[in-house]
Formats: sequence, structure tokens, C-alpha cells
Amino acid sequence: MKRFLTNLLLLLVLAVALAIWVKLPWPGVLALAVLFALWMLASRRGRQAASVAAVGLSTLRQRLGSAAVIVIGIAGVVAVLVALLAMGEGYSQTLRKTGSADTAIVMRGASASEVMSVLDHDSVTQVVQTPGIVRDAKGQPLASPELVVAANLPIIGGGADDEGSVQLRGVGEQAWAVRPQVKIVSGRRFNPGMRELNVGVGAARQFAGLAPGREVRLGSQLWTVVGVFASGDALDSEVWGDANVVADTYRRGSSRASVVAKLADPQAFGAFKAALEANPQLKIDADTTRDYYAKQSEGMSKVIRVMGITVGLIMAIGAMFGALNTMFAAVAARAREIATLRAIGFRGLPVVVAVMLETMLLALLGGVIGGALAWLVFNGYGASTLAAGTVGKLSFELAVTPALLGTGLKWALAIGFVGGLFPAVRAARLPVTTALRES
Repeated sequence: MKRFLTNLLLLLVLAVALAIWVKLPWPGVLALAVLFALWMLASRRGRQAASVAAVGLSTLRQRLGSAAVIVIGIAGVVAVLVALLAMGEGYSQTLRKTGSADTAIVMRGASASEVMSVLDHDSVTQVVQTPGIVRDAKGQPLASPELVVAANLPIIGGGADDEGSVQLRGVGEQAWAVRPQVKIVSGRRFNPGMRELNVGVGAARQFAGLAPGREVRLGSQLWTVVGVFASGDALDSEVWGDANVVADTYRRGSSRASVVAKLADPQAFGAFKAALEANPQLKIDADTTRDYYAKQSEGMSKVIRVMGITVGLIMAIGAMFGALNTMFAAVAARAREIATLRAIGFRGLPVVVAVMLETMLLALLGGVIGGALAWLVFNGYGASTLAAGTVGKLSFELAVTPALLGTGLKWALAIGFVGGLFPAVRAARLPVTTALRES
């Protein structure tokens, strides 16, 4: 009964320790490492633990196979976890850097995205004339009424019937003024009133036929690609055409999905939104384009993160069992050595610390290898997915950030902690006479 209660208490302490470890920021991790190092240098038991650990590490050459099980297993966990989280981070970064604090997007009230928004002609006219919008040299407001529809195009490398959805944005001349980051990198801008297209570099990489001079079918009409643009954000995945022609092709009449307006500065947004809300004829929502796109990234980023953590947990359980088996075998092989140390005065705590230190050092090595592999293979790797709040695929690059590498190392150390704890406790509990007799 006493052994059962002790083990139960150990499990509870382990659960609490892991929960704290997950939330602990890296300054806290470094502080713990410094305190541990000081304890090993300054205390008698710490020096004993260092001596036992040094002996265990010196025998790793004779146990390369079993040690490699721990290192490779944990490296695999970290590599997969970081790669999956890098997908969510890359997706989120692409949307977060889209838009700016001094441009506003106006949609119909209660619309979560442009796809769900419809503004009639009168509403568009009133929004464009709202005070607070910057005007150009001709006195025209820098506001772009825009239409968003889905278009199907053949995917590069796909079969004859393999098509994907691209977001077709109908815009006017002011679209380029409110988004100065959008630059033509090949060809020219489309001419108003013509069935001509400008395509983002991301869309050009995904879909066949999106090169200047080529024709593609959108709706029931043939359109000519006349230019390629780059913006360095989510807009790279879109295709742009004249708003009136897009509306005629898809029978949207004079309605628009949104109005994107240029403001004098970020501080002007509050007054602009208040002026819109004060108009009783308008039922709209307004936000800065930066905040709008950041919100669009939240849902998908959470899904990808949950998926990554779930897969990581499943793999981590396997790696923990591998570490447990390896360290139990290592403790059994060193039973006589541990018993001898206990007999000459070494306490149980230094033995526990030494065994766990050995396991966590191997886990740290696996974490470093896994993180390095994830960075070398996946950082900057191109991917695409159907973006939340849109009707087309979003092209983005996986981003293996220092924060994600730090998360991977914390997972590696947690696996090593669990994998070494129980074998270490067993080694400390083993009676000296029993260990000497069994050896």
C-alpha cells in the first residue's frame, strides 16, 4: 500500500511538473538550468550526482545502440512536431503581414469575411464619400470597391480534370493606390473594361496557364493574362480583374463585397469608423486591413496547431516508452555499480539525478538534431491550403522560427525527464544487498 501511494504521489508530481514546464518561458528554463548547475557545483550531493553521471556518460560507447534509440526517437518527435507547427506559423505570418494599420476594410454588418459580404451600390457610394479617406491629386477618394468570387482553374501537374479554386478579385484603378505594396513584376496592369487579368506570383505557381499572354477560362468567358504582381503577402494568391467585367461575368450587378480605403494615418481609423456608424443608412462593419487578415488566420492556425500537438503527443508516447526501456536496461546493467556507490555512502538523490541527467542529455541531443532537420528541410518550404474567409487557396511558406525550435527542445527535455524518472527511482530504491546478489 505504501509503495502504491508513493507511486501515485510521484505521478501527481510528474503531472504538475509537466504542466508547469509547458507554460514556463525560456528565461525561466535558463534560470532553472543555472540553479541546477550551482547545486551540482556547490553541494555535496550535487557533486556526487555529477560523479555518477560522469561514470554513466563514459560508458555510452558500450551502449551506443540503446542510446541511439532515445536520440533518434526524440529527434523524430521534434522534427515532426516543429514541421507541423511551422505550417501553422507560416500560414499565420502570411495573413498577419497582409494589410496595414492605415487602410480600412468596410463590409456588410455581421460579415465575418468578404466572401459573406454584399454591399449594394448606394452603400458603396456612401462609404466612399465618408470623411477620413485620403484623396488623390484629382480630389478623388482613395477607396477601392471590390468584388470577390471563386474561379476554378487547372492545377499545375494535375490531371485533365484536376482543378482548384482561386480567389478572383474584381478591382478598379484605386486598388493599386490603396495597396502600394502590390507591384507588377512581369507584363502590365489590366485595362479597365477588358477581360484581362493580373495574377499573383503565388497563384501563378499553383495554377496552369497563368503566364502573360496566355488565355484562361473564367466563368463562361476567355480572359487574357497580361501581368504578374507580387505583394509578399496573402494577395499573392489572388487573381485580379476589372470589377465591372467580373461583376458582369458572374452576374453580380452593381453590388460589391467590400470597400478598401486609405486613411491619413492609423489614428484616423477611430474617427472614420465613428463616421460610418453615425450614418443611419449604413449597416456595415469596419476594421483595419491588418486586423481583418490577422483574424482570418486565427481559426486555421489553431486547427493546424492542435493537429501538430496531437501527432506530437502520439509520437512522444512511443519515444517515452523507448527511453523507459533503454534506461531500465541501463540501470539493470549497472546495478552492481550503483549498489557499490550506495554502499560507500552515496545517497538515493544523487543516483536519481545522475540517471535522469544522462537521459535528458540524450534527449537534448535528439531535440537539437530534430530541430535542425526541421529547419533544414521545412523552413521556407512552399505549401498551400484553402484559406479561412476566402474562396481560394492561399500560398505560404513554412516558417521554422526560434520560438518553435524552443518548443521542440522543451518537448525533448520533457520526454527525457519522463523516460529517465522511473528507472532512476527504481535504481535509488533497489536494496544494496539485492543489487549485489542479482548482479
